[in-house]
Amino acid sequence: FRWKPVLIKHPSRCFRTVCPDPCDSQPCQNGGTCVPEGLDRYHCLCLLGYGGDVHCAAKLSLECSVDLLFLMDSSAGVTLEGFLRFKAFLKRFLQAVVGQDSPMSVGVAQYDDKVKIPIELGQHKDAFSLMKSIDALNFSGGRTLTGRALQYIAQHGFRSTPVFADVQDDLPRVVVLLTDSKSQDSVAEAAKYAKDQNLFLIGIGSSFMRAELTTVTGSPQQTIVYSDPQDLFNRMPELQRKICSVGNPEGCQTQSLDLAFAVDASSGVGLENFLRLRHFVRSSCLHFVINRDVTQIALVIYGSKAHTVFALDTHTSSSAVLQALDQVPFLGDSASAGSALLHVYSDVMTVQKGARPGVNKAVVLLTNGGGMQDAAAPAQQLRHNGILVFVVVIGDTERDTLLRVAGSPTYLVHISSYEDLQHYQGLIIERICE
Repeated sequence: FRWKPVLIKHPSRCFRTVCPDPCDSQPCQNGGTCVPEGLDRYHCLCLLGYGGDVHCAAKLSLECSVDLLFLMDSSAGVTLEGFLRFKAFLKRFLQAVVGQDSPMSVGVAQYDDKVKIPIELGQHKDAFSLMKSIDALNFSGGRTLTGRALQYIAQHGFRSTPVFADVQDDLPRVVVLLTDSKSQDSVAEAAKYAKDQNLFLIGIGSSFMRAELTTVTGSPQQTIVYSDPQDLFNRMPELQRKICSVGNPEGCQTQSLDLAFAVDASSGVGLENFLRLRHFVRSSCLHFVINRDVTQIALVIYGSKAHTVFALDTHTSSSAVLQALDQVPFLGDSASAGSALLHVYSDVMTVQKGARPGVNKAVVLLTNGGGMQDAAAPAQQLRHNGILVFVVVIGDTERDTLLRVAGSPTYLVHISSYEDLQHYQGLIIERICE
């Protein structure tokens, strides 16, 4: 046998033999550029004005008027990598929401064992200069003193100085805390102080920060927890909703409401717990737009007798209501929830005292459950006149009695301790607004 080389020509075809590229599906929208990260992950570089989600969705709608201050952890505990991640998140979020017609004033502060405000509230009027200032933020790497930072921001973050000329005193003041490191000082007292200065707190951090962030914000509903670094960027729409829920909670922003709080100030509650109830009412009021057209709020306190602290038509702004709440006295005698509800019916929810015909009406009764025996009849009378009765009880009380007052399990919230009250705020407001 002899071997003879023969050249045979065949039409060629190209077969791809490498793994699929994660950018093959062109996931980035609106002119965004897809950048592969390994075999199955990618991220999108979005054009200015886009970045509503990880795929460069159209600009988030943040058409709510707030004074918005971001407080960024720059301590050694968060690490340089974590700080840069927060910077990237902040840029992407603000690129999506800040425009020429944005009603927001934005500022940025950073902290470790010291606090500084490199971007004062309302300093920048356009997205480009704001992004440049964020790019210039540097990692500092000191100790994590979140409590000190919150107290400093409450005192200095919303000052009335020339640079704050556009900061309107009647706008909700929102602080967004970005941290991934447990604080080395106490956050509870500082957070309470910040809320007492009429600041609304939102916390963002990884899952192991959940408990501390909830202590800071006072409510799981105001805490955003992410599972991994990429998941942080998926939370931008959630942050937008939480920012705009301040003063415009979903369900309450399009309807008018006459709302009365009836607060147990009897000796059975005690002074310390009464102050907790008062603080709960105060922080709840931050969730409503208070004026003649949207929400009117009245406050009644009661022991053996009920007293109107302020009527529905007394205060026409959030700041006025909050100032009045700070002066509410403790009574300290025996409790009669029935006299309180009867007082609301005859002396609060009346046209003469500012109640508006045709407007939704609700009463929130805050009590330890004492003196409820005479409350069922006036509660029924309120319901017959179209007024919702919502009962919030702290402690052990006979459930059948409570149900007769609330009229339905939907309008009864039973809480085991005063310390847990803050965690039910979102649920209570949601049900009122339904």
